[in-house]
Amino acid sequence: MDISIQGLSKSYGFQKAVDNISFEVKTGEIVGFLGPNGAGKTTTMKMITGYLDMDGGDILIGGKSVRSNNTKKHIGYLPEHNPLYHEMPVLEYLEFSAAIQGVPKTAIPERVRKMVQVCGLDVEKHKTIGELSKGYRQRVGLAQALIHDPEILILDEPTTGLDPNQIIEIRELIKDIGKQKTVILSTHILPEVEATCDRILIINKGRIVADGTADSLRTQAQGKQVLKIRIEGSMDAMKALEKLKALETVDDATILDAEALRFEIHSKADTTANRSIFEWCVKNNLVLAEMIPFETKLEDIFHNLTMN
Repeated sequence: MDISIQGLSKSYGFQKAVDNISFEVKTGEIVGFLGPNGAGKTTTMKMITGYLDMDGGDILIGGKSVRSNNTKKHIGYLPEHNPLYHEMPVLEYLEFSAAIQGVPKTAIPERVRKMVQVCGLDVEKHKTIGELSKGYRQRVGLAQALIHDPEILILDEPTTGLDPNQIIEIRELIKDIGKQKTVILSTHILPEVEATCDRILIINKGRIVADGTADSLRTQAQGKQVLKIRIEGSMDAMKALEKLKALETVDDATILDAEALRFEIHSKADTTANRSIFEWCVKNNLVLAEMIPFETKLEDIFHNLTMN
């Protein structure tokens, strides 16, 4: 089920938390929603789920406006702080969650059993929520968000406070779930986004400042492809540099290490130099020992887009 955000706005007094943003999320897509604290991420997610009213614009869930109040049944929501009843046993809490989400009474036992299996809760299912580790509490939160089998999943900081092993477990769970559902995932852990999400949205001061895959954002940030290469053969560095600069796809080249024949190559805009460098090496009986693409870090892109 698709999500369409159209000119969405929300203010708190004189502060504009979300400022006329528009984007779409397609069925089966996992979108990472990034931004510094106070950028408008949580406010946007709460408006999508119907927990907050919008001041302007609209949100369409499967073509229907959230203003109609008929869209909540299609959405599973895991809030940032994962509010759980710690005194309740896991199974009892999931039964309660299923009931308030409108799951038919006869179907509740099967839905609870399936969520215990999908979210890896079998070992801990007879404990109270208060007895669980943070990782298992997050699993319970995911289970309650999924209990009514929604087409859309909204996850606000689902891995906050987890250790590295727990983060990997929750990441794999989200990726598996995302094969069948539309997922919006908010997080501050940037490697998490690259490992989990198909696409990245970055919001800053209430406005969308970037939208694309990690690779496309890197390409936009760099402007052109950058390669670091090392060649082996009987050619001195200056002559090799001259020949590399003459290649049709190469915009510029510099020597990194003359003795080791290491170079940095900048391709021309909207092209790549990999093939022409390889073919030039073959033609001149040289060995292309290394070819390493330089990648702008996602952290640097995030910082450049949100520092002001």
